[in-house]
Amino acid sequence: MLKSLLKRIPASLLPILALVFVGGYWLGQWRAAPPSADSSVASYTTNNVRAQVTEIVQAGQVDLGGKLQNFQILAVEVLEGRYAGRSFEIDYGRRQIVAAGSYFSPGDQLLITVSEFPEMQAQAYYTDYVRSRPLAVLFLLFVITTLFISGRKGARSLISMAFSLTVIIAFILPRILAGEDPVWVSVLGAFGILAGSLYLVYGWTIKTHAAVIGTLIALLLTGLMADYFIQLTRMTGFSSEEAMFLSQQSQLVVDFRGLVLGGIIIGSLGVLDDLVITQASVIFELYLLDPKQTWRALYRRGMRVGQDHVAATVNTLVLAYTGAALPLLLLVTGAGTDWFVFINREFVAEEILRTLVGSLGLMMAVPLTTLVACWAATSMSGWGRIRPLLGPALQADFDHEPHGHGHHHH
Repeated sequence: MLKSLLKRIPASLLPILALVFVGGYWLGQWRAAPPSADSSVASYTTNNVRAQVTEIVQAGQVDLGGKLQNFQILAVEVLEGRYAGRSFEIDYGRRQIVAAGSYFSPGDQLLITVSEFPEMQAQAYYTDYVRSRPLAVLFLLFVITTLFISGRKGARSLISMAFSLTVIIAFILPRILAGEDPVWVSVLGAFGILAGSLYLVYGWTIKTHAAVIGTLIALLLTGLMADYFIQLTRMTGFSSEEAMFLSQQSQLVVDFRGLVLGGIIIGSLGVLDDLVITQASVIFELYLLDPKQTWRALYRRGMRVGQDHVAATVNTLVLAYTGAALPLLLLVTGAGTDWFVFINREFVAEEILRTLVGSLGLMMAVPLTTLVACWAATSMSGWGRIRPLLGPALQADFDHEPHGHGHHHH
């Protein structure tokens, strides 16, 4: 199976795929750098390190706020840093609430916090379970499944995923932390991500050009609309703990209201990608079936498909946000909180704003992309010398037609 899978991947993509594999592995294995040996810098230091459970010293039950809970006292050996090879005993479950069944056995790896006080023995505390290995296995399964089912396009989608993460980590985050306007940084970064991903996966075609232009207009309109409603609802951007932590770091100058807007734009990217390319594909397929039709007739037919897609997408967004907030909704329902007061709280209103503005941006992307694609499809025959430079109109896989002059129908 592996040989047949590799045959479906172009040789030019193999080095890049190797980088994706290696990057994913190292991302899974990433951990905090070993702490500095110089402890004179501060009187109190905290270090997060990996450790392995060597023995269950004690296990039993404890009454925690009127509720019985199992606990463990674990003997662990530190695997890295200045405390490598040293053993500690850590408490798990006597002071903090733990999930039922989440207990450990010898050989499990944990992330622990080693705290060092002046003139006192270092102490260790449980921080989290080390999940890098199962996450790496899951990532590998994801990559293999993508390649097996989607072939070359799957390979390109993996590369575009790596490209998207690179743009976010190397462009968007540093510029926002440097004090630049999160709105325009997010719009530029989002457009770069979508344009790069669309061209990488679907090739240099007129269909892709139409999708990219529709994306740019939709992102700009979404940004303007989000800016207006953030001002109108007087969002502060301080609704999350992460924002509060950022605000306490004096060396950072971040526009937190703009950060809300940037989050809205980036959060809508995944669905926007699907919407614009699907709509552009529909238009070009309809046009190739009947090249004599007018752009108005083509637009009407394309929008019938677009309307169904928008309806399904909006419902998907609402369900996704509701699912993410399910524990909070259960808490509010169980406590009998006034729903009007609950919705008016900024951390809730911010999520509502994200859902509605993001959905409006996606809905606008459909008629915009449809309009651009209809114009491109019906007018491309009159583009003269510039026409060959823009690539073929539509191909399911442009690698199969290197000269770019044939049409391929789904």
